[in-house]
Amino acid sequence: MMQLTDDQRAKGVIAASAGNHALGLARHGKLLNIPVTIIMPHFAPLVKIKNCQLLGATVELFGDDFDTAKTEAIRRSETDGLCFIPPFDDPAIIAGQGTLAIEMLEDAPDLDAIFVPIGGGGLAAGVATVVKSCRPSCQVIGVEPAHAPGMTEAIKHGSPMAAITAPTLADGLAVSQVGQHCFDICKELVDDIVLVSESQIAQAIVRLLEHEKTVLEGAGAAALAGAMSPDYLASHGLRDANVGLILCGGNIDLSMLNRVVERAFAADGRMCRITCSIKDRPGNLAQLLGLIADAGGNVKEISHDRNFGPIDPSWDTSVLTVETRDKAHIEELHTALQQAGIHFKIG
Repeated sequence: MMQLTDDQRAKGVIAASAGNHALGLARHGKLLNIPVTIIMPHFAPLVKIKNCQLLGATVELFGDDFDTAKTEAIRRSETDGLCFIPPFDDPAIIAGQGTLAIEMLEDAPDLDAIFVPIGGGGLAAGVATVVKSCRPSCQVIGVEPAHAPGMTEAIKHGSPMAAITAPTLADGLAVSQVGQHCFDICKELVDDIVLVSESQIAQAIVRLLEHEKTVLEGAGAAALAGAMSPDYLASHGLRDANVGLILCGGNIDLSMLNRVVERAFAADGRMCRITCSIKDRPGNLAQLLGLIADAGGNVKEISHDRNFGPIDPSWDTSVLTVETRDKAHIEELHTALQQAGIHFKIG
């Protein structure tokens, strides 16, 4: 923004963003006294919308995805005479984001690999440019949500193309088509790209909460999700290597964070759902709860249904949400219920 002419500063800037690019522009617009307008898709997290507004930016919601918001932002830049600042496909943006890698290598010059999230590709392109210039032996591994595999599809087809996307926890990476500048750099300098599932992203968010006491959004935790992918480090010779993770983006709605934690617990085997059919007799439900307690399970929630149970009216259905230690503990619960002759399923 400091590269803008006086006339451009006076008229203001406009951008499309799911949140983090918008927050950066809003903050620096306030510091530099430059009017900022942000076009966000309707799925943008409320916390990002409010924080941009608190920084003085004008926020407008348009469309159901980033690309629709971007098209509207470009149209508005032309009709309103505003300078459009792209979130990733711009040499100045790529260069600025690449400074992150300079700082990483200054602090950890012996890194063997760096995992970097990929949305539109600007951060990955900047990081790869710096790393391959300063430490060519260091691998640059991109991480994309499986629900938004824009760079993966671009490399597969030889050019940027609109990939099929689905809603993802990593909303900051939800870009269907990567930038041309970003693609040209990444196809040459990024060593590999790993796709991560929504469950892996959720688990990464919770790992960072528990072990690092760090709150990150899905896009911010994607690098750890990639490094945690089953057997990835071992299969790529990185098991005992010095690995760096780019964790960027801490703007997550607390309501979403609560859901993410529970999903991650389920994926980790730290929570399970048990559906049981039991005889509608006094004491049978207490017996079931006792079996679970004796096996070390903690019942978090229970629904005892007499109306929509088995066809036989003498049987009821109980659905229990149970806190467990891990997947092995779930197997212990399974064995205990099976030995007691309980009709059940876990899942």
